[in-house]
Amino acid sequence: METTAVRGRLTWQVATVTSVTPETGSVVTITLDPPDWLGHRAGQHLDVRLTADDGYTAERSYSIASAPGEPVAITVERLEGGEVSPYLTEDLRAGDELELRGPIGGYFVWEPADGGPLILLAGGSGVVPLRAILRHRRRSGSEVPARLLYSARTLPDVIYRGELDQGHDAQVIYTLTRSHPLGWTGHTGRISQALLAEAAWAAEANPLAFICGPTSFVETAAAGLVGLGYRPERVKTERFGATGGR
Repeated sequence: METTAVRGRLTWQVATVTSVTPETGSVVTITLDPPDWLGHRAGQHLDVRLTADDGYTAERSYSIASAPGEPVAITVERLEGGEVSPYLTEDLRAGDELELRGPIGGYFVWEPADGGPLILLAGGSGVVPLRAILRHRRRSGSEVPARLLYSARTLPDVIYRGELDQGHDAQVIYTLTRSHPLGWTGHTGRISQALLAEAAWAAEANPLAFICGPTSFVETAAAGLVGLGYRPERVKTERFGATGGR
């Protein structure tokens, strides 16, 4: 198997699965040990390839869930009828092997020198690369103010909830779109201009925004921030479709 032997040239390599950790009823985090990993930046992604016995292959892209310097991890949501996600979330075990290629991407990334304040907007599993950014911020000792606005169907659907609820000096705001617990006093409903005006940093602070989620979520959130006076070049977006990956 050819591996990533030359910096800047991405080729497939075989990584060993070191752990599979449930996050919600349909989401797991997979930690990997690739033999020729050159390091990654917060916000990048990688490709996973599965090959069937008859030679048929399926490839998907997944955001990297871990910060630079941490073991490589991806977080995968099971999609009914999917070709790849059911295997990764239901059948994969520690000790198994996966083909991967990466890291990939240089636009949707954050480094401490990029500054802030940071406003991170996540729709569903779009929280994955934003979690990597928050972990990188914490590990680097950055004092850049950070705020995460996370839209999820229900509270049990919140990925990394235990970690996010700890805060780590970053404010986390949830809005639940389907149902909410009895006595819930937080936000409900989809992202709106009113919610953005309440939760986002003031445009005068020249914030840096990262938005990740389904296309409709990303478009609504990005337009909303620009409508609040955010500079378009300071609003970075990444969207995913129905393939279960990015």
